[in-house]
Amino acid sequence: MTGLSGKNLHFGNSFLHSRGEDEDAFAKLGSSVKKRRTVERCGPAEQAKVTHLLTKWGSLDDVLLRHVLEGLKLPELDILNNSGYLPDKFNAWKSCADLTAMHIAGMRERNTAGGGALDAIAAFRFNWKLDGTTDPILRKLSHKDLRYVLTHYDGERAACHALPREDLPSLIQEAVDSEPEVAATGVAATAPGCTALGRFTRLELIDPEADAAVFGDANLRTSCGIARQGRWARAWYRRGVDGGKLRSNKALGHVGRVIATTFESLEVLRERYAEIDETIAELEKDFSEVYHEVDCTRIAVHPQFKDLEGSLGAVYYNFPHAGAVGGFFDGHPLVNWRHENLMRLFFRALRAYVKPGGIVKVASNQGAVGVRYSYIICSAVENEFRHTETMPFLQWSLHRYGRSYGDRRDTYRRPDEGEGYNVQRAEKDMVYTFIYQPTGQALAPQDIRLPPTFRTIEACPDGPFDGMSGESRKNLAKQLYRRFMLECSGTHVG
Repeated sequence: MTGLSGKNLHFGNSFLHSRGEDEDAFAKLGSSVKKRRTVERCGPAEQAKVTHLLTKWGSLDDVLLRHVLEGLKLPELDILNNSGYLPDKFNAWKSCADLTAMHIAGMRERNTAGGGALDAIAAFRFNWKLDGTTDPILRKLSHKDLRYVLTHYDGERAACHALPREDLPSLIQEAVDSEPEVAATGVAATAPGCTALGRFTRLELIDPEADAAVFGDANLRTSCGIARQGRWARAWYRRGVDGGKLRSNKALGHVGRVIATTFESLEVLRERYAEIDETIAELEKDFSEVYHEVDCTRIAVHPQFKDLEGSLGAVYYNFPHAGAVGGFFDGHPLVNWRHENLMRLFFRALRAYVKPGGIVKVASNQGAVGVRYSYIICSAVENEFRHTETMPFLQWSLHRYGRSYGDRRDTYRRPDEGEGYNVQRAEKDMVYTFIYQPTGQALAPQDIRLPPTFRTIEACPDGPFDGMSGESRKNLAKQLYRRFMLECSGTHVG
């Protein structure tokens, strides 16, 4: 499908610069993207509704606000129109476009399960739109029985995706009569169900023999944590073979291959992390493979992922970010589309490589305004990754991996060395957990958020454009437009 180029769209911390690119090729590129925008994103009905809203708000000349509204589908425009919402033109800190973008994000997120902690039962209830009466029943089940119920319920046992109290006994009886799953063998089958399932998530009790991949691992410390668990698991595995307890001991950890990836080249990593060669040596000692310059949205065209289709049992991506654009905060409507595209294309790319039943974990702050939690959850669900739990990051067995900023700041300071992130508190960090459950049906081409036009960029009233006029404003707009067009070019396979 035609979409964002993973090679040009940097989902990390630095971007390809467009200087020296052929002007004719660039012009054709911009033309093709604008044509896609007209055809796929803003039809006559949407344009009419956008114009209606801008007229009602007295903002027909607000080009940036128009850009925000043109990113909506017709049902969302209708909801916005009927809600009575009116952006505050006199806000001293935020433009009408910023305020409206924030309102739209909140409007969408009210239809999600939220960005905070969510255990397995709460996630199950939200996924199937069950009522609260099911909670006390499910929370009484043992680990084995609850795992059976959550796995085998398919929404067909009762009309309208409800699971009435009278339908529970038959499903629970099936669970009681069933044998424990191999993955749960020897792991407290009679323990309280929700607590035991949470331990699986927190202790990385994943498919022991499938490969695990870590994406965007700037300093490779997350990969080291997973590889270290694999080292212990292999020791238990060998003891299990010798002691005749193979199945039980295999369930204690991961013995498969760990694939550690970075977006940056090894040369860039050496500039930022003096210890990187030692870290790579540690990983290779644990039989891990380290790949550099891997774009997580384009793994299908990366040579080192050839023949790995359907092999990943666990995937990790900690604190994804589409990279900063100087002068703009992450949530600014001129640049925020890049963060949402990152998540959409990440999960679409994974479909070919994660085996059915495989686990995906994405860590992020629930208050992040770049990669919002709703981008993570909704992009996963769109691509048939079911949301199974949201656990607090500090409860995760890997949370002490040694965080980094993932950009040039790491050269002289680190978050774990007395430095912190502005606006993000550790207790608000979450790990969003998903399981891949493909239906076997072909999905439509992945929708993406398209970038602003040159006219929109040039009319931007804030950020680096604040106080800028004339040729300097026009030249900066050209640079950003060129950059955004390059970030939205190319062919994706996913």
